Amino acid sequence: METTAVTRVLVTGTSAGLGLSALGHLLDAGAQVVAHVRRAEQLDAVGRTLGTDVPGVFGDLADREQVRDVAEQVARLGGVDAIIHNAGTMDESLVLDVNVIAPYLLTALIPAQRHVYLSSGMHRGARLNTTRLAEVDWTGARPTVSYSDSKLLVTALAAAAGRMLPGTWTNAVDPGWVPTRMGGSCAPDDLEAGHRTQVWLALGEDPRTLANAYWYHLSVQEPDRRVKDTEFQDGVIAALEQATQTHLG
Repeated sequence: METTAVTRVLVTGTSAGLGLSALGHLLDAGAQVVAHVRRAEQLDAVGRTLGTDVPGVFGDLADREQVRDVAEQVARLGGVDAIIHNAGTMDESLVLDVNVIAPYLLTALIPAQRHVYLSSGMHRGARLNTTRLAEVDWTGARPTVSYSDSKLLVTALAAAAGRMLPGTWTNAVDPGWVPTRMGGSCAPDDLEAGHRTQVWLALGEDPRTLANAYWYHLSVQEPDRRVKDTEFQDGVIAALEQATQTHLG
Protein backbone atom coordinates (compact mmCIF):
# COMPACT_ATOMS: atom_id res chain seq x y z
CA MET A 1 0.00 0.00 0.00
CA GLU A 2 1.53 3.33 -1.01
CA THR A 3 1.51 6.26 1.41
CA THR A 4 -0.76 9.03 0.20
CA ALA A 5 -2.16 12.14 1.78
CA VAL A 6 -5.25 11.43 3.83
CA THR A 7 -8.42 12.93 2.42
CA ARG A 8 -11.14 11.36 4.56
CA VAL A 9 -11.01 10.53 8.27
CA LEU A 10 -13.49 8.62 10.41
CA VAL A 11 -13.59 9.80 14.02
CA THR A 12 -15.48 7.68 16.55
CA GLY A 13 -17.28 9.20 19.50
CA THR A 14 -17.83 12.71 18.14
CA SER A 15 -20.86 13.91 20.09
CA ALA A 16 -18.62 15.87 22.49
CA GLY A 17 -15.10 16.26 23.87
CA LEU A 18 -11.96 15.20 22.01
CA GLY A 19 -13.86 13.59 19.14
CA LEU A 20 -15.88 16.70 18.37
CA SER A 21 -12.78 18.87 18.66
CA ALA A 22 -10.88 16.56 16.32
CA LEU A 23 -13.64 16.86 13.70
CA GLY A 24 -13.44 20.64 13.80
CA HIS A 25 -9.66 20.62 13.52
CA LEU A 26 -9.79 18.20 10.57
CA LEU A 27 -12.33 20.36 8.75
CA ASP A 28 -10.19 23.45 9.36
CA ALA A 29 -7.26 21.56 7.82
CA GLY A 30 -9.28 20.87 4.67
CA ALA A 31 -9.86 17.18 5.31
CA GLN A 32 -13.05 15.28 4.63
CA VAL A 33 -14.57 13.71 7.71
CA VAL A 34 -17.00 11.00 8.72
CA ALA A 35 -18.48 11.51 12.17
CA HIS A 36 -19.50 8.57 14.31
CA VAL A 37 -22.14 8.94 17.03
CA ARG A 38 -24.15 6.44 19.03
CA ARG A 39 -27.59 7.54 17.77
CA ALA A 40 -28.55 8.96 14.38
CA GLU A 41 -30.23 12.03 15.85
CA GLN A 42 -26.92 13.12 17.39
CA LEU A 43 -25.51 13.86 13.93
CA ASP A 44 -27.68 16.96 13.63
CA ALA A 45 -26.28 18.32 16.90
CA VAL A 46 -22.71 17.67 15.71
CA GLY A 47 -23.42 19.59 12.51
CA ARG A 48 -24.93 22.51 14.40
CA THR A 49 -21.93 22.71 16.70
CA LEU A 50 -19.48 22.65 13.80
CA GLY A 51 -21.56 25.03 11.70
CA THR A 52 -21.71 22.63 8.75
CA ASP A 53 -23.30 19.32 7.85
CA VAL A 54 -20.94 16.38 8.01
CA PRO A 55 -21.48 12.84 6.72
CA GLY A 56 -21.88 10.42 9.56
CA VAL A 57 -22.43 6.88 10.77
CA PHE A 58 -24.08 5.71 13.94
CA GLY A 59 -24.08 2.72 16.24
CA ASP A 60 -23.46 1.70 19.83
CA LEU A 61 -19.84 0.55 20.07
CA ALA A 62 -20.72 -1.59 23.10
CA ASP A 63 -22.75 -3.80 20.74
CA ARG A 64 -20.52 -5.86 18.44
CA GLU A 65 -23.18 -6.27 15.76
CA GLN A 66 -23.71 -2.51 15.68
CA VAL A 67 -19.94 -2.06 15.30
CA ARG A 68 -20.09 -4.30 12.24
CA ASP A 69 -22.96 -2.19 10.93
CA VAL A 70 -20.87 0.96 11.45
CA ALA A 71 -18.18 -0.60 9.25
CA GLU A 72 -20.79 -1.33 6.57
CA GLN A 73 -22.07 2.26 6.76
CA VAL A 74 -18.53 3.53 6.25
CA ALA A 75 -18.16 1.27 3.21
CA ARG A 76 -21.40 2.64 1.74
CA LEU A 77 -20.00 6.17 2.14
CA GLY A 78 -16.98 5.17 0.07
CA GLY A 79 -14.52 4.25 2.80
CA VAL A 80 -11.92 6.32 4.63
CA ASP A 81 -8.18 6.84 4.57
CA ALA A 82 -7.74 7.04 8.34
CA ILE A 83 -9.58 6.29 11.56
CA ILE A 84 -9.22 8.07 14.89
CA HIS A 85 -10.46 5.49 17.39
CA ASN A 86 -11.50 8.15 19.88
CA ALA A 87 -14.60 6.69 21.55
CA GLY A 88 -14.06 5.40 25.07
CA THR A 89 -15.62 4.78 28.45
CA MET A 90 -14.53 4.27 32.05
CA ASP A 91 -17.55 2.07 32.84
CA GLU A 92 -15.94 -1.27 33.70
CA SER A 93 -18.97 -3.16 32.40
CA LEU A 94 -18.30 -1.63 28.97
CA VAL A 95 -14.55 -0.94 28.74
CA LEU A 96 -13.68 -4.21 27.01
CA ASP A 97 -16.25 -3.77 24.23
CA VAL A 98 -15.97 -0.01 23.69
CA ASN A 99 -12.27 0.56 24.34
CA VAL A 100 -10.86 -2.66 22.84
CA ILE A 101 -13.28 -4.83 20.84
CA ALA A 102 -14.75 -1.95 18.82
CA PRO A 103 -11.35 -0.56 17.71
CA TYR A 104 -10.23 -4.09 16.84
CA LEU A 105 -13.32 -4.78 14.70
CA LEU A 106 -13.12 -1.41 12.94
CA THR A 107 -9.44 -2.03 12.21
CA ALA A 108 -10.20 -5.48 10.82
CA LEU A 109 -13.30 -4.48 8.84
CA ILE A 110 -12.45 -1.04 7.42
CA PRO A 111 -9.52 -0.77 5.01
CA ALA A 112 -7.64 2.34 6.14
CA GLN A 113 -4.02 3.35 5.77
CA ARG A 114 -3.76 5.09 9.13
CA HIS A 115 -5.18 4.17 12.54
CA VAL A 116 -4.90 6.37 15.61
CA TYR A 117 -5.90 4.70 18.89
CA LEU A 118 -6.71 6.61 22.05
CA SER A 119 -4.55 5.29 24.85
CA SER A 120 -3.83 6.68 28.33
CA GLY A 121 -0.90 6.93 30.68
CA MET A 122 -3.02 4.73 32.93
CA HIS A 123 -2.13 1.75 30.71
CA ARG A 124 1.04 1.43 32.78
CA GLY A 125 -1.04 0.49 35.82
CA ALA A 126 -2.77 -2.46 34.13
CA ARG A 127 -2.63 -5.83 35.88
CA LEU A 128 -2.75 -7.91 32.70
CA ASN A 129 0.14 -9.91 31.31
CA THR A 130 0.43 -12.80 28.85
CA THR A 131 -0.65 -15.36 31.45
CA ARG A 132 -3.58 -13.32 32.75
CA LEU A 133 -5.07 -12.84 29.28
CA ALA A 134 -6.69 -16.24 29.82
CA GLU A 135 -8.60 -14.80 32.80
CA VAL A 136 -10.39 -12.20 30.68
CA ASP A 137 -14.05 -12.88 29.89
CA TRP A 138 -13.87 -11.84 26.23
CA THR A 139 -17.63 -12.16 25.86
CA GLY A 140 -18.01 -9.06 27.99
CA ALA A 141 -20.75 -10.76 29.99
CA ARG A 142 -18.95 -10.03 33.25
CA PRO A 143 -16.44 -7.27 33.92
CA THR A 144 -12.92 -8.72 34.15
CA VAL A 145 -11.03 -5.77 32.70
CA SER A 146 -10.31 -2.40 34.33
CA TYR A 147 -10.00 0.91 32.48
CA SER A 148 -6.21 0.65 32.81
CA ASP A 149 -6.32 -2.90 31.42
CA SER A 150 -8.39 -1.74 28.46
CA LYS A 151 -5.86 0.94 27.62
CA LEU A 152 -2.98 -1.55 27.79
CA LEU A 153 -4.91 -3.85 25.45
CA VAL A 154 -5.69 -1.16 22.88
CA THR A 155 -2.11 0.12 23.00
CA ALA A 156 -0.86 -3.42 22.39
CA LEU A 157 -3.43 -3.70 19.57
CA ALA A 158 -1.92 -0.60 17.96
CA ALA A 159 1.58 -2.07 18.18
CA ALA A 160 0.46 -5.46 16.87
CA ALA A 161 -1.54 -4.01 13.98
CA GLY A 162 1.47 -2.02 12.86
CA ARG A 163 3.49 -5.22 12.78
CA MET A 164 0.81 -7.37 11.14
CA LEU A 165 -0.60 -4.98 8.54
CA PRO A 166 2.27 -3.95 6.23
CA GLY A 167 1.92 -0.46 4.78
CA THR A 168 -0.51 0.60 7.51
CA TRP A 169 0.53 3.19 10.09
CA THR A 170 -0.85 2.49 13.55
CA ASN A 171 -0.22 4.87 16.44
CA ALA A 172 -1.45 5.08 20.01
CA VAL A 173 -1.87 8.46 21.67
CA ASP A 174 -2.04 9.54 25.30
CA PRO A 175 -4.10 12.76 25.12
CA GLY A 176 -3.33 13.65 28.73
CA TRP A 177 -5.86 14.24 31.48
CA VAL A 178 -8.08 16.71 29.69
CA PRO A 179 -11.32 18.45 30.77
CA THR A 180 -13.85 16.32 28.88
CA ARG A 181 -17.03 14.66 30.11
CA MET A 182 -14.88 11.65 31.03
CA GLY A 183 -11.91 13.57 32.40
CA GLY A 184 -13.92 16.05 34.45
CA SER A 185 -13.88 19.84 34.54
CA CYS A 186 -10.87 20.00 36.89
CA ALA A 187 -8.55 18.01 34.62
CA PRO A 188 -5.25 19.92 34.33
CA ASP A 189 -4.23 19.21 30.70
CA ASP A 190 -5.02 21.33 27.64
CA LEU A 191 -8.05 20.14 25.63
CA GLU A 192 -6.57 21.62 22.44
CA ALA A 193 -3.33 19.68 22.94
CA GLY A 194 -5.43 16.63 23.70
CA HIS A 195 -6.71 16.21 20.17
CA ARG A 196 -3.92 17.88 18.19
CA THR A 197 -1.70 14.79 18.04
CA GLN A 198 -4.52 12.52 16.84
CA VAL A 199 -5.39 14.90 14.02
CA TRP A 200 -1.74 15.37 13.04
CA LEU A 201 -1.21 11.62 12.83
CA ALA A 202 -4.45 11.04 10.91
CA LEU A 203 -3.65 13.68 8.30
CA GLY A 204 -0.23 12.14 7.71
CA GLU A 205 1.27 15.22 6.06
CA ASP A 206 4.40 15.33 8.24
CA PRO A 207 7.04 12.63 7.53
CA ARG A 208 7.32 12.09 11.29
CA THR A 209 3.84 10.58 11.24
CA LEU A 210 5.08 7.64 9.15
CA ALA A 211 5.55 5.65 12.31
CA ASN A 212 4.06 2.98 14.52
CA ALA A 213 4.57 4.49 17.94
CA TYR A 214 3.15 5.74 21.23
CA TRP A 215 2.71 9.50 21.41
CA TYR A 216 2.05 12.27 23.93
CA HIS A 217 1.60 15.84 22.68
CA LEU A 218 3.41 15.36 19.34
CA SER A 219 6.32 13.52 20.93
CA VAL A 220 7.13 9.80 20.83
CA GLN A 221 7.10 8.27 24.30
CA GLU A 222 8.10 4.87 25.64
CA PRO A 223 5.00 2.80 26.51
CA ASP A 224 4.84 0.08 29.14
CA ARG A 225 7.20 -2.78 28.23
CA ARG A 226 4.24 -5.14 27.75
CA VAL A 227 3.14 -3.12 24.73
CA LYS A 228 6.30 -4.06 22.81
CA ASP A 229 6.29 -7.70 23.98
CA THR A 230 5.39 -9.61 20.80
CA GLU A 231 4.23 -12.62 22.83
CA PHE A 232 1.76 -10.37 24.66
CA GLN A 233 0.71 -8.72 21.38
CA ASP A 234 0.11 -12.10 19.76
CA GLY A 235 -1.93 -13.24 22.77
CA VAL A 236 -4.10 -10.13 22.57
CA ILE A 237 -4.72 -10.54 18.83
CA ALA A 238 -5.44 -14.28 19.16
CA ALA A 239 -7.96 -13.60 21.92
CA LEU A 240 -9.63 -10.83 19.92
CA GLU A 241 -9.84 -12.97 16.80
CA GLN A 242 -11.42 -15.80 18.74
CA ALA A 243 -13.82 -13.52 20.60
CA THR A 244 -15.04 -11.77 17.46
CA GLN A 245 -14.54 -14.56 14.93
CA THR A 246 -12.87 -11.88 12.81
CA HIS A 247 -9.34 -12.10 11.46
CA LEU A 248 -6.96 -9.15 11.44
CA GLY A 249 -5.38 -8.71 8.06
